[in-house]
Amino acid sequence: MNSATVRNLLVRGMLAGLAAGLLALVTGYLLGEPDIDRAIRFEEAHSHEHGVEVVSRSLQSTAGLATGVLVYGVAFGGIAALAYCCALGRVGRFGPRATALLLSACALLAVYVVPFLKYPANPPSVGDPGTIGRRTTLYFLMMMLGVLLAIAATLLGKRLAPVLGTWYATVAAVAAFALVIGLAYAFLPVVDEVPKDFPAALLWRFRLSALAVQAVLWAGFGLVFGELAERLLAPRSGTAATGRTASAVH
Repeated sequence: MNSATVRNLLVRGMLAGLAAGLLALVTGYLLGEPDIDRAIRFEEAHSHEHGVEVVSRSLQSTAGLATGVLVYGVAFGGIAALAYCCALGRVGRFGPRATALLLSACALLAVYVVPFLKYPANPPSVGDPGTIGRRTTLYFLMMMLGVLLAIAATLLGKRLAPVLGTWYATVAAVAAFALVIGLAYAFLPVVDEVPKDFPAALLWRFRLSALAVQAVLWAGFGLVFGELAERLLAPRSGTAATGRTASAVH
């Protein structure tokens, strides 16, 4: 793949990330923000300390949310596009669209679901401010482990495929991935700072909405980027095939 194609895919990946970010923004605003407001009201009702509000809640739930989600979408869209350039044609006989969807599913699993299951998202009133550095470090450690193990599982599957066949090699790679992730879950520290009187239903809804935002983001990216990549790459394949046909006729 030449540098011009990589550059074009990178631009398309960032545009697809922006489009997916818009979808995730709508999802987060409709599903997540009401539960955040309820969590803040719970915190205010049970806390005697009331600090000065530097940024208003209305600004946080609109411009702040939009900036965070859209920047996240564009950044990860660019990174995913570069990963796509490396994966295309190397993870099986998948076309541009199918490769984009497969990459998006793997990214959702490795980047979000793996750390989420160990260290799930919490609303604003949950957690000790003094431990935020430790919790952030553990979360990113789990995320990096998920990404590295996903890459390792892919390489393992490719190595085993000539010996075991594609199906059994895939099963073995997935089993190895799940085993190592399970060991990481068992040995990494547990973070449980949810107050005993915090509404369980509110916590559950907040975590589901956080998961829904990520699922919409990566599904939207896979669909949009897959279409853009198909339009960029498929015409070249069709032109090459036409050229070969014309040469054979002459």
